[in-house]
Amino acid sequence: MHYDPIKELLGRLFNLHPLLRRLFYRLLNILLLRSWHVRRTLRRLGPSLPPEAKVLDAGMGFGQYSWWMATRFPSWKITAADIKSEQVADCNAFFRKTGLSGRVQAVEADLVTWNSGESHDLVLCVDVMEHIAEDRTVFTNFLKMTAPGGYLVISTPSDQGGSDVHSDGDSSFIGEHVRDGYSMEEITEKLQTAGYGEVTVSYTYGTPGSIAWRLSMKYPVIMLSASKLFFILLPFYYLAVMPFVLALNRADLGTKHKKGTGLLVIARNSR
Repeated sequence: MHYDPIKELLGRLFNLHPLLRRLFYRLLNILLLRSWHVRRTLRRLGPSLPPEAKVLDAGMGFGQYSWWMATRFPSWKITAADIKSEQVADCNAFFRKTGLSGRVQAVEADLVTWNSGESHDLVLCVDVMEHIAEDRTVFTNFLKMTAPGGYLVISTPSDQGGSDVHSDGDSSFIGEHVRDGYSMEEITEKLQTAGYGEVTVSYTYGTPGSIAWRLSMKYPVIMLSASKLFFILLPFYYLAVMPFVLALNRADLGTKHKKGTGLLVIARNSR
């Protein structure tokens, strides 16, 4: 299974023009259930933050969350950090072309060793911690960059099949993962040890979300890995499955799950 090359190929394709990149962001927001959960959390936390909040998007990837926050909360100042220099260059070029470079800046950074030197009202970390072995070090660094009373929001796979690993014999669907997922207890303990006083953890990707993920992400990636010719059929495939994916995503968002393959974590620096 080759998820990451497919992801990088799509990124290059949609980076050809700012309009294509905006379309790419919108598609990610629709297809990726974690985006539904993260954006709802940000909408809920947003009013409690200072009007000109300082925000760190730690491990920005394609930059879709920085873009969404910048358009949703136009007074926020956002620093977007990523270890990949090409991602940083692409995002800064896009932010510059869309007139956001004064409020959003991408920087190259290794979260294990990096400290921005600033105090942020919100630190956002989406699908990053499963890629980093030195997670305790990163959590300590996050606390140093979280203002008193500020929040850390994390979306990451759980240990209940979050990397499509359901038994000891399975291998991760995502080749770059260093861990298959966190338990609620593990990530709570690590964040509290780092110094966060309040930690709330909830499951995402319950039964409806897991089905939606297979329809919207896993099966298309399997087919694209087998043959790039599937790109021709991809629009027709999504036209057929999208009504089901949207209904399942909405059901997952509106349900409190007893278990799930994803975790949404909200930690607060209560100093």
